[in-house]
Amino acid sequence: MQMTGAMADNVREKILIDEGWKFAFGNAADPAKDFGCGTEYFNYLTKANSIHNAGPYAQKFNDSTWVSVTIPHDWVTNLSYARNASHSHGYKTVGYKFPETSVGWYRKTISIPKEDLGKHIAIQFDGIFRNAQVWFNGFYMGTEPSGYATQVYDVTEYVNYGGENLICVRADATLEEGWFYEGAGIYRDAWLLKSASVSVAPFGTFVFADIKKPYDAAVVHVKTEVNNHSLESQQCSVEQRLLDAEGKQVGKAESVNLSLNAKQTLGCEQTIALDHPHLWSTDDPYIYKVETTVKVNGEVTDVYETTTGIREVVFDAQSGFMLNGKPIKLKGVNMHQDHAGVGAAIPDALQAWRIKKLKEFGCNAYRASHNPMTPALLDICDREGLLVIDENRLTGINTEHLRLLENMIKRDRNHPSVILWSDGNEEWGIENSVQGTRIAAAMREYTRLLDPTRHSTIANAGGSEMIKGLDVVGFNYIVQNDVDNRKKANPDWKIVGTEETTGCGTRGVYFESKEQPGHMVSMNRGTKPGVENVIERGWKFYDERPWAAGLFYWTGFDYRGEPNPLEYPAHDSEFGILDYCGFMKDEAWYLKSVWTDEPVLHIFPHWNLQGHEGETVEVWAYSNCDEVELIVNGKKLGRQTMPKNGHLKWQAVYQPGKVVAIGYKNGKRMLTQQVETTKPAYKIVMKTDRQTISADGRDVAVVTVEVQDAKGRIVPDACPMLTFKLAGDGRILGVGNGDPSYLGADHPHHNDCHEFSIPAFNGLAQVIIQSSRHSSALQLSGEANKLKAGELTINTK
Repeated sequence: MQMTGAMADNVREKILIDEGWKFAFGNAADPAKDFGCGTEYFNYLTKANSIHNAGPYAQKFNDSTWVSVTIPHDWVTNLSYARNASHSHGYKTVGYKFPETSVGWYRKTISIPKEDLGKHIAIQFDGIFRNAQVWFNGFYMGTEPSGYATQVYDVTEYVNYGGENLICVRADATLEEGWFYEGAGIYRDAWLLKSASVSVAPFGTFVFADIKKPYDAAVVHVKTEVNNHSLESQQCSVEQRLLDAEGKQVGKAESVNLSLNAKQTLGCEQTIALDHPHLWSTDDPYIYKVETTVKVNGEVTDVYETTTGIREVVFDAQSGFMLNGKPIKLKGVNMHQDHAGVGAAIPDALQAWRIKKLKEFGCNAYRASHNPMTPALLDICDREGLLVIDENRLTGINTEHLRLLENMIKRDRNHPSVILWSDGNEEWGIENSVQGTRIAAAMREYTRLLDPTRHSTIANAGGSEMIKGLDVVGFNYIVQNDVDNRKKANPDWKIVGTEETTGCGTRGVYFESKEQPGHMVSMNRGTKPGVENVIERGWKFYDERPWAAGLFYWTGFDYRGEPNPLEYPAHDSEFGILDYCGFMKDEAWYLKSVWTDEPVLHIFPHWNLQGHEGETVEVWAYSNCDEVELIVNGKKLGRQTMPKNGHLKWQAVYQPGKVVAIGYKNGKRMLTQQVETTKPAYKIVMKTDRQTISADGRDVAVVTVEVQDAKGRIVPDACPMLTFKLAGDGRILGVGNGDPSYLGADHPHHNDCHEFSIPAFNGLAQVIIQSSRHSSALQLSGEANKLKAGELTINTK
């Protein structure tokens, strides 16, 4: 949110410090094996920077045997799987059973010039999992228990100006914070912050707008906190300018004067009038910036920019959710933050790619389950027009819980994408108690103090008491909550479906197999009465009720951990609409057919069903055509009318050959889709999401690898081993195949990987290429290779 202004280029800086870190495992069970951390006679809690300290936080410590890593870094990606490891965390060897791989140490030195003396210096971590202890030049800075909280440490008085400065971090992932894969380490960005002694506080602005009907004028409110870090009283002025997307000034507030004592923080509020505001929406995510200028004695000491959007968000008991006065149905997904090949350490460019994959099937909303999001991901949602439920990790009203709630809201409240705060999720122990109602109501009011412009919720698993204390009632699963009758009894309730099941299974798997115990057939093709295609059950329910805001499916992508109802070797949850790599499952086509206006006709299963010859197979169609006709191996099986928000199915006898579906709109033929029994796997074809990536050491390209037969058809049951070689600058950051039971490695053990192997899964694999700082923009090219060559070469130019 904060950027450098032209008049204060040499004052406010936000410098990424993701490169040049050294890493080593400590030990969670034995301090002596944990580099002696805390075993000194005067340890780091006893005396400030004691000369007796000899651990990694001491500048004299020798880290020459440690490995070099780049942040974001998730050390769990390189750990092995084990049957006795945590089921909920995906059977990776981290946690209390594995003390030797549950603590990680990081060290980095940075140069800070003499010219910075007199400035305010801080370091910021966007997220460290978890229980992070931080030292700067041997001085203990503090501990952040949560793995999801942004941490900012003032190091001004500890800096060695004109020399080297040591940052040391110890992360302990022994204790799980959630019940899903969380990774471990400094898995989000790290920053060095420089500002003047009198400057805007970190996350020190709050921008919101009162929009006047009929949306032709607005009053923009800007609340600002200013710090005086100096040792003397200071007089300063605070000015505000509103800039449009092109950087042109479109409004200005009157200057406000503040008188600050030494080390004091004071706030002020100003308003900016704006005619004909360009409203932020899902279709037109227009971004404004507020430029806050601080002056002391007429001289600019700080220019702080806040990105924002002007929009009206309303949850209504009769009309559901409204954006800028128009009802809009939330077509949402729940998401954890991990991805094949990189774990929790997802680069910003890959975050953006994942959001675009969600939008491809019509998704317009994102629930961060179950923790505050990576800050960069919220920036992406702002730009892409995705509506966000931003979620707090744990429900409670003690000092620790409220501190973390405030941390999230103050950091994220300027994002126009955020439409609702979630104060918690499925607190079974208090959902049916009066204490639960009191806690929910108290958190609701604390949330309003921090942000009176948005409602809050807590997702309810089925209880009847806690929901009485909420602004918006969040229901997890209509089969667990009698939503209709509760709404009838409480007509003033505002309701959203915070979770609803997709019923998905393993991509491309249509038959149970004892040989593949980690794979699961989609529950949508089950035969139990009343539960066929449960994914449409949820959408029909919320689509047919105007008072319902919409729903969030569990989940958008597959994620590591919670492989229910399966066990080891399954290590991923398989309820994603997309698999762990982002490849579409059949259910993604269902949602695309009902969530978008793009013509859709999708039939399944594929027709490589060897071993099932002569058996009766159900062929399904997802489509937004009026009618669909099916022809199997030349035999017409009938033309059926597509029900609203529904699906079609035919009974067919499997024999190798061809299945053809014809879609009709207004009686006219509109779409044709066919699936054929392919020939054996013959070649691979690589397709990249972009041809050029920036040479900044951070940008990535996502390469999709298709296993095709000689006619260029993807072979949907082919799983050959592939070896990827990267020729030129850049590195292979990670690979994946979407197989939820693959127990091999998907992440390199070193920082400069140019070769990696993984099997394709059901015809597909993925390679994530990250750019280098050693070249100009990276050009990517890939050729079709005969499969028998055994390796794929990705060229960079």
